[in-house]
Amino acid sequence: MARSAIVIGSGIGGLAMGIRLQSLGFETTILEKLDGPGGRAYTKRVDGFTFDMGPTVITVPHFIEELFALERGRPGLHLPDFPESVRGEDQRVREGPSGGPHTRRYVQIVPILPFYRIHFDDGSRFDYDGDPEHTRRQVAALGEPGDLEGYERFHRDAKAIFERGFLELGYTHFGDPLTMLRIVPDLLRLDAVRSLFSFTSKYFRSPKLRQVFSFETLLIGGNPLAVPAIYAMIHFVEKTWGVHFALGGTGALVRALVRKFEELGGRIRYNAEVVRINVLREGRKKVAKGVTLTDGSTLESDLVVSNADYAHTYLRLIDPQYRFWNADWVVKRRPQSMSLVVVYFGFRADGREGERLKHHNIILGPRYEGLLRDIFGRKILAKDFSQYLHIPTLTDPSLAPPGHHAAYTLVPVPHNGSGLDWELLGEPFADKVLRFLDERGYLPGLMERLVHKSFITPDYFEHTLNSYLGNAFGPEPILAQSAFFRPHNRSEDIQNLYLVGAGVQPGAGTPSVMMSAKMTARLIAQDFGLLEKAKGSPSVPQPA
Repeated sequence: MARSAIVIGSGIGGLAMGIRLQSLGFETTILEKLDGPGGRAYTKRVDGFTFDMGPTVITVPHFIEELFALERGRPGLHLPDFPESVRGEDQRVREGPSGGPHTRRYVQIVPILPFYRIHFDDGSRFDYDGDPEHTRRQVAALGEPGDLEGYERFHRDAKAIFERGFLELGYTHFGDPLTMLRIVPDLLRLDAVRSLFSFTSKYFRSPKLRQVFSFETLLIGGNPLAVPAIYAMIHFVEKTWGVHFALGGTGALVRALVRKFEELGGRIRYNAEVVRINVLREGRKKVAKGVTLTDGSTLESDLVVSNADYAHTYLRLIDPQYRFWNADWVVKRRPQSMSLVVVYFGFRADGREGERLKHHNIILGPRYEGLLRDIFGRKILAKDFSQYLHIPTLTDPSLAPPGHHAAYTLVPVPHNGSGLDWELLGEPFADKVLRFLDERGYLPGLMERLVHKSFITPDYFEHTLNSYLGNAFGPEPILAQSAFFRPHNRSEDIQNLYLVGAGVQPGAGTPSVMMSAKMTARLIAQDFGLLEKAKGSPSVPQPA
């Protein structure tokens, strides 16, 4: 008989994990607390508008293609992670459909240019599109003396970090200290252990350019002043494969992954919140044997994979008697990423939205370093803010009623360790953000044209998504929580318990959680003896 598996959570990481488990031959059930799939990538539909509630930036389309190409009994774990056909910058799709033939059977993905329009508080802007010549012209216009030469050196050094840190080491599971020690010389040689902001400051004198080439880690919950410079590789990840959008929103990608999972024979249950991972002692071993749901029912399985928040998994789902390496004090001492206030709004179009704004917009406030210290260090709600404004209807009008736009704007704020009372602060803060877009001319007359407004705060992440302290991205990606020091995808405490998603290796972000699923699948295949055939061709259990 085929072995069985349970995946807790239907985020993109959980869906990718389910697809890979099915391809390995397991009979897999995904359990989801919400009434629909996606987790952080849940879709809200209201008043004729469709809002992606979470991630909207899609990169590395061949990761998606790889998932849609999987078949039952053919997991492909021995194939190259980055075949030569996808390594070059000339592979980036600039127009027309993105992704490969298997992807196009399930969802249509299109490239977005520019990747981001970055707006500075003084009214100047930078279109980040990955085009070398266009980038150089903007660096020369926006920068200070020497910054253009600095860009050439930054480009060279970021490429070296990308090639080593992503192409060569991206799928490495750092499960033991020796694996980590082997790469330390490379990290030092590449100067990849200093903070990303310090790294960019070596190359640029202009404060604006330092922001342009360091802000991206905020989209995965990282403070540019604290994340290691290895994250400079994000620049080259986007430059190499571009930034893309799923027509119909990220929710269309989520639905496509659900369809693929179910085609492979997997089952998904909604309104099925897990309250306990069941552990049994077998001699000296502690083994995961299934889960218990809120209604008291239990499901048995040969393994459990948690796509839930890392801290929630250990602190809330597993009895302390079964935990040593992930004891309460260990989990609680890990710094958590920032949280978010996200305002979803629909408004009447005036036809001029695309003149100043693009699909993805980064609107930076008057402070950069000071604001980051307020969010991550002081954990206070500052008077100023920066935001990511997403207007997908500039690309896909079907997400709103005719003559309207659907948008969301995302503002980084401290997590709930701050003690801020969002029941009191939420509504005034959401209104303040929307008035800013109106009064500063990003969306003139917005308040008069507004037909829908809703928002989420750190409380949503804590109480609806079960994220510890309301974090939005899992443990903060600082050096002390990277590689070996980031939570592991195979539990050290409990046999047949695995983790996947933003909270574990390699980290947060849509491509990273898909990578996480492949890394975890390899560990499972190893543990269950599914990688025993010669030349790395997996032997997989077949259905009964």
